[in-house]
Amino acid sequence: MAHRVRIIDAENVTHNVRRFKLERPAGFDFEPGQATEVAIDRDGWRDEKRPFTFTSLRDWDHLEFTIKIYSDHDGVTNQLGNLEAGDALLIDDPWGTIQYKGKGTFIAGGAGITPFIAILRDLEKKGEVAGHRLIFSNRTERDIILREDWEAMDGLECLFVVTDEPSSRLPHGPVDKAFLRNNISDFGQHFYVCGPDRMVADINGALKELGAQPDALVFEK
Repeated sequence: MAHRVRIIDAENVTHNVRRFKLERPAGFDFEPGQATEVAIDRDGWRDEKRPFTFTSLRDWDHLEFTIKIYSDHDGVTNQLGNLEAGDALLIDDPWGTIQYKGKGTFIAGGAGITPFIAILRDLEKKGEVAGHRLIFSNRTERDIILREDWEAMDGLECLFVVTDEPSSRLPHGPVDKAFLRNNISDFGQHFYVCGPDRMVADINGALKELGAQPDALVFEK
């Protein structure tokens, strides 16, 4: 079922990531980590649906998306980058397989952090974020989405990794089997993995080779 929602506010959170605050339809509910299909309510764009993850929490009075804008081609995200308060989107019912199953490590690449935003916010709200770990890989430091939020979560261990910034003092990637072996001591925990398809497949394969159980790997299937 499609819902028409107006944008209440839109602002940049990094140089190429934009946060959208939206009206919330009556009775609309979702689980942290879930996504929906989104289209722009404009002629020529209503059938161009793309999946985006809710970054708001279930008890907020509004919805939120945090979306990476690709301005190098005239696609949906480029159009989204031009929207402001008062414009409207069309959203479907929620879906998704990335849901919290227990304490563990979150491994994200770039915009792959978005399913974890609501999950970690929910854990923080419940006072249960301590003991979790976030490994977050980006090309450069300026690409790190919501870095200050992660660093402010009491008890969340953060390991930021960059792959294309030699001058950075952060650890350098890639997040491969050797990196995982050197930076993770317990492979009996849950692992939440999201990012580009190739990255997810490679990390899942490496984690299983290092002893992680297949049913402990949580990712979008």
